[in-house]
Amino acid sequence: MSGFEELRSHGARAVEAGHFDEAAELFELALIQAREHGDPRQVDLALCNRAAVAIELGCGEGELPRLREILMRNGDPLNCRIAAYNIARYYELAKSYKKALFYARIARERSEALGRRDWLASSHNLIGNTLLAESFVQQACDEYEKALQLSPPEPTVWQARILDNIGYCRILQDRHDEGYTYLYRSLALLRRFRAERFEISTRLDLCFAHIETERCQHALKHGTVALALAEKMGENDSVKNALYLLGEAENLRGNLGGARTHFSRLQRDFFPEATYLPGFLLAVDVRKLVNLHA
Repeated sequence: MSGFEELRSHGARAVEAGHFDEAAELFELALIQAREHGDPRQVDLALCNRAAVAIELGCGEGELPRLREILMRNGDPLNCRIAAYNIARYYELAKSYKKALFYARIARERSEALGRRDWLASSHNLIGNTLLAESFVQQACDEYEKALQLSPPEPTVWQARILDNIGYCRILQDRHDEGYTYLYRSLALLRRFRAERFEISTRLDLCFAHIETERCQHALKHGTVALALAEKMGENDSVKNALYLLGEAENLRGNLGGARTHFSRLQRDFFPEATYLPGFLLAVDVRKLVNLHA
């Protein structure tokens, strides 16, 4: 294995584990290798890899022109697919879901042409994400189930993330037993691989599920772990969602002081001008205000 491929391989493993800072360093070194010793195709591939991590870290806007250039140049099918997927992921995180869906479908078409089942799986998962964010729950679940069917049979972090997505859909559809099965399978895999960053989403979904079924103590357990992990990882959107859910769980079990504590922190940290917010949230069903996958 060349130095370039070895760096890319280590970077890919870091991404799967959610260690994005480590992956960014490895992909930057791979880009240097490609520019010094590789061909234009390798340089484009290295740029795509670097862009993917920058997007996950929230600093990927500057990568978009290079990704669009790689896609429009259409010089290499593999690089075009990765570029389309990365652009779609950027727009998903930016909450521009129609643009995300457009590029995710391009990524799916390129994956089909390449015959890559694993890339088809990730494309269907991404399409599902954009649909779910827009509240098309059944259509999203159909995409997630396709992604699961196309995934390799051996357990992976990626498989755990798809299971989480299906589980959340099932909870939204009031198919609670199925939802719990998927979510706890997801959590078991993520804990097995020590993928703490991705555990946040599954923990939040379990918190939501237990609130839906009035198991508030269980909800508090998962919500508290999710909040601690989100704070540790600097995942502010997840911190916000955890505070919503923890406040709702405390409210439902009659602990108004605990609920107000979480809602007051939510207001202070995220909505400083909305002084009315804690009282408002105590009086409404918070679950109707939160889409955990948007």
